[in-house]
Amino acid sequence: MIAAVDIGGTKIAVGMIDNDGKVLARLECPTDADRGYHEALLRIVGMLQATAHTANAQISGIGIGSTGPVYPLTGEIGDVNFFPRWKGENPVRDLVQTFQVKVAMENDADAAALGEAGWGAGRNKSRLVYVTVGTGIGTGFILDGQLYRGVDQSHPEIGHHLIDPSGPPCLCGFRGCWESLAAGPAMVTWLETNAPSDYPHRADLTAKKICQLAQQGDDWASRAVDRESRYLGLGLANLVTMFVPEVIVLGGSVMKSAVLFLEGIRKVITASCRLVPFERTELALASLGEDSNLIGAARVWYHRFGSESGTSAI
Repeated sequence: MIAAVDIGGTKIAVGMIDNDGKVLARLECPTDADRGYHEALLRIVGMLQATAHTANAQISGIGIGSTGPVYPLTGEIGDVNFFPRWKGENPVRDLVQTFQVKVAMENDADAAALGEAGWGAGRNKSRLVYVTVGTGIGTGFILDGQLYRGVDQSHPEIGHHLIDPSGPPCLCGFRGCWESLAAGPAMVTWLETNAPSDYPHRADLTAKKICQLAQQGDDWASRAVDRESRYLGLGLANLVTMFVPEVIVLGGSVMKSAVLFLEGIRKVITASCRLVPFERTELALASLGEDSNLIGAARVWYHRFGSESGTSAI
């Protein structure tokens, strides 16, 4: 039984995952990063013990997916915007000491990519790109069955590749990076900026609400959706041209309304990727549901240590 830990900016979830990728027990709590890393660690340990008891299981290993940057081979947390005072802390080392089992950690988008490759929409695919679209845009790459890493084992931030140099500024240093144009908050900003002052739905606008309004026929929400489709399509077309993967798996909160975007995305890819066999790249929706981050975190353990126990690395 593999225990999974999903560390996010707003919440921490833990669960017990069997070797078919099924969640047998789960708990979550607010991250409360300002209370400090060691207090969060105590909560993680307590939730792991409680979920193991609920599942009537002995923990065989622990996989962690965390918002990044993180250093997967050392187990350290990097300079994460959501919890900057945790920099240099090492949950891998600390959980090894507590539970006396092997522990592995990856960036949460890489963890989700591993989950979809092992148990989800990308099963049996050796070249997979996972893209999550929500508050930001995150990606994970599986190439020839292995998780791609950059120099110093770094995680490529493809959500911040340049789309339009005249676009809005981003903390990454670019103007008009993919995330600044196509993440959920970009939809909200565009509509708030461009809709007339008497637009009746300004209060508490979110990407989810815009998608709901578009489905109800609202003209300005439909324009925001069309713009979102175009910019999502441009970024995905770049991935198709650069990597020509077997499948791109789309996840995240915005992709819960994928029916609004897929036709527009496919039109952009068809018009932009003529030098590669783009029609061979499948667009698939993430299939692991609300527990995808937890399932991906468990898959991190299998990817790192599975071959040692006779199970598949992917």
